[in-house]
Amino acid sequence: MVAAVRVHRYGGPEVLTYEEIDLPAPGPGELRVRQTAIGVNYIDTYFRTGHYQAPALPFIAGNEGAGEVTAVGEGVTAFKPGDRVAYVAALGCYAAERNVPAAIAVKLPDGISDELAAAIMLKGMTVEYLLHRSYKVKRGDTILVHAAAGGVGLILSQWAKHLGATVIGTAGSEAKAELARQNGCDHVILYRQENFVDRVREITGGQKCEVVYDGVGKDTVVQSLDCLKPLGMLVNFGSASGPVENFNLGLLAPRGSLYVTRPTLNTFTAKREWLDEIARNLFEVVSSGVVKITINKRAKLAEAADVHRALEGRETTGATILTP
Repeated sequence: MVAAVRVHRYGGPEVLTYEEIDLPAPGPGELRVRQTAIGVNYIDTYFRTGHYQAPALPFIAGNEGAGEVTAVGEGVTAFKPGDRVAYVAALGCYAAERNVPAAIAVKLPDGISDELAAAIMLKGMTVEYLLHRSYKVKRGDTILVHAAAGGVGLILSQWAKHLGATVIGTAGSEAKAELARQNGCDHVILYRQENFVDRVREITGGQKCEVVYDGVGKDTVVQSLDCLKPLGMLVNFGSASGPVENFNLGLLAPRGSLYVTRPTLNTFTAKREWLDEIARNLFEVVSSGVVKITINKRAKLAEAADVHRALEGRETTGATILTP
């Protein structure tokens, strides 16, 4: 029997149920992993509430983990028991042990601990494709990062600054604004007190931004368009305030023939060589110190419901991890 957190019905944090489950031997192409650290991400709340539908109920929550391979299934040759691995998986990570497809796992280099890997795999690989693939940030660009003190925002701001961009962030409090400044933001807008469109125009002398990275969604998407230069790009990669619905393409032309994209990590890691390249780039910037990761909250797997309450209450900054 293995400890896990399952969702039997969609709803609030209270539907996260800590229980014991059976775990079969790894099947063909699978690894059995004893998890040592589990990442917590806002996408976990989307699956819990039903905003993103799971394949079936009940399901084990969680989309990111790290640990040690304890067994391999038939046909697996690239991994062996004792290997340290990390992965982004579609559900199943809120568990002490799990089976995971070898195709989505990556080996961890010596400079990346299990705990660090669990804090960066989903958020960090997301940032890699945001900065290098959805829109290729270059020296001299001005970018806007919503929720700059969040898990993705802190990594994105540091990495973008390293690439030579001028980074404008939004934050909900002065404490979060200071954290964003410490992590690469040149300017921070307190969105509860200031109109972020007006402030972007002021900061840029009316020139505005090449790209806006928006993980907030419904509450910010239209105003984000007003922060872009002609031919600029809005990258909507999350919906913390709710999904963007009935988007009017007619908004793009009068604002300067803008581009909008809604990318997902699965697209950019669909091929093994793509996954390996993104993970390698991430590990390099973290191990070299270009991107510094702060784990601000650690909790036990049994405390997952409380962790979700803090996450949705915007009480967290940086990374949060669970341990079995």
